[in-house]
Amino acid sequence: MDISIFWKQEVSKEVGMQENPDFGLTPVERYFSGLAENTFQTQLGVVDPPLIDYLTNLLIRSIRNDIVHKIRGVTGRPLTTIQEMVTEAAQRLGDAQRDLHRYIGDFTLFWAGVYPEALRTGESSVSDQFETYCSYGKRSYHIASTRALPQSNPPADVLNRLSERYDLCCYGLREVRRQWERGDDSEFGIILLN
Repeated sequence: MDISIFWKQEVSKEVGMQENPDFGLTPVERYFSGLAENTFQTQLGVVDPPLIDYLTNLLIRSIRNDIVHKIRGVTGRPLTTIQEMVTEAAQRLGDAQRDLHRYIGDFTLFWAGVYPEALRTGESSVSDQFETYCSYGKRSYHIASTRALPQSNPPADVLNRLSERYDLCCYGLREVRRQWERGDDSEFGIILLN
């Protein structure tokens, strides 16, 4: 699926949109924020603004292509498989290791949540492959949460909740996708193409 969305400015915050939900947000940011809030709070009963803001920003970063193949190995080649990313993370230290584990969590959560059908390849059991993929994401968010400093952004507790509630977040992101594919909300003038 190709998503074409036009907006005027970049996201300035990772976590914290709940402070003033509409101040300075572009139409696409408000659109994804509304979808995520509706899905997680109204449909799933998850009232956790920092977690929902994080998931909203994950969606926004993904449409800007910031989530796909951003990480490069020592040779400069993009790391395209989870195994390559995990191997690279083991070789990094400090903030670089935390950031890479967070990226692995984001990468797996995005694909497992928004586009799980893209993971259905190969001869192994689809269920086993999906579970293994998700386990890397859960584990990476947990590792990133343990490497965080008190002033880290996002805070360690948000990363820890992403690890603990990974499956629920995947399900919620699938529901967000269903909503945007229905295209019920013409208020934002968003163009979504299949």
